[in-house]
Amino acid sequence: MKKILLFAILLISSVIAVTSCSDESTWDTYKEWRETNEQFYQEQKALKNSDNTPFYTELSPNWLPNSGVLIHYFNDRSLTEGNLVPLVTSTVDVKYKGWLCNDVAFDSSYTTTTYGDSIFRTMPSQTIVGWQVALTNMAVGDSARIVIPWSLAYGTESTGSILPFSDLVFDIKLVDIYSYESQQ
Repeated sequence: MKKILLFAILLISSVIAVTSCSDESTWDTYKEWRETNEQFYQEQKALKNSDNTPFYTELSPNWLPNSGVLIHYFNDRSLTEGNLVPLVTSTVDVKYKGWLCNDVAFDSSYTTTTYGDSIFRTMPSQTIVGWQVALTNMAVGDSARIVIPWSLAYGTESTGSILPFSDLVFDIKLVDIYSYESQQ
């Protein structure tokens, strides 16, 4: 019995050791991709409009200081000024396209029809942190490009065609708030 218990402890220790080492190997394995993404983010952050003003605004809400999500609104925000802004618990309807820093598209709502033409329905709280930051800073009717650093996207995880350490770029239009949850 003691041998089985000792074997189980050794096996568990080995699994923990391998798991903790895998984070380091992911860091090393994707070093070039990570550096490419970090450079891309800094280049986007430095972009200027023709009048030499910053192209993007950096969002850093109180609930996530130093978040570093970049946003550029395509519409005149004075036209959407009085419109509702979702909370993280709201249910929103959005249209979006997403791509990586190397211009490879990975997702789009423009192939869906479940909730209407190209509509993706979700709660900001059920999305990646970068979307939560962006959506809670958009009013219904706003269209924006957002750049999300890998740390606020999928981090060190891989999902589909998105590699670990991937910055994500989205064009998003907040079409409607299907269900607005009020603050308590």
